[in-house]
Amino acid sequence: MTRTATKFSRSKTARILIVDDHPIVRDGLIAALSRHPNLQVCGEAATVADAIKLIDSKQPDLAIIDLSLPDGSGLDLIKRIKARNVSTKMLVLSMSDESLYAERALRAGAMGFLHKQEARGKLIDAIHQVLDGKIFVSEAINERLLQQVMMGNQPLQHSPITALSDRELEVFELLGQGLGSSEIAQRLHLGIKTIETHRQRIKDKLDLKNSLELVRHATQWVLENR
Repeated sequence: MTRTATKFSRSKTARILIVDDHPIVRDGLIAALSRHPNLQVCGEAATVADAIKLIDSKQPDLAIIDLSLPDGSGLDLIKRIKARNVSTKMLVLSMSDESLYAERALRAGAMGFLHKQEARGKLIDAIHQVLDGKIFVSEAINERLLQQVMMGNQPLQHSPITALSDRELEVFELLGQGLGSSEIAQRLHLGIKTIETHRQRIKDKLDLKNSLELVRHATQWVLENR
């Protein structure tokens, strides 16, 4: 599957921004990309706020983005970059479940999703494919996207979790990481009442009876999807 996008000239050096809150991951990516003379890291960021500043100041050709960031969601970052109407293309590199997050990332504005466990053999291909204006996902996700097109772009429901909105999923994941409502509100820059509303909607969608069941379910989900 492809999107209409400007193809990047292979004769140019692609300027790449790395957005990941783990220094060891950033160092590994910098080392991997340094082996390719047509790929140059022009900046690195550990937070959404720093990434936005670098997008504005560096205007990279590609941003490699993790979904889990200390001051917000990678999905939100993708949406904010897309809203800026810049030419920067985006590739998600994450430990998050591809079957749940890849389509969300593409809808948000990214052009590729690569699981970190697959990065060693596929990262450079993924980068070049996204730079060329093509979507990069695993074969399984690509097949699912094609099925959705055949069904009129109706999402294929695989579990109740897929019914959650991007924000609800983010709150659900943070609950599973052990954060309380006030901590989540601070992390996402939202009011506590808003978080409580999201919690109630999550309980309704997942048919959970109370907050204890919600936290237990979220914790188990996070453990299974790490």
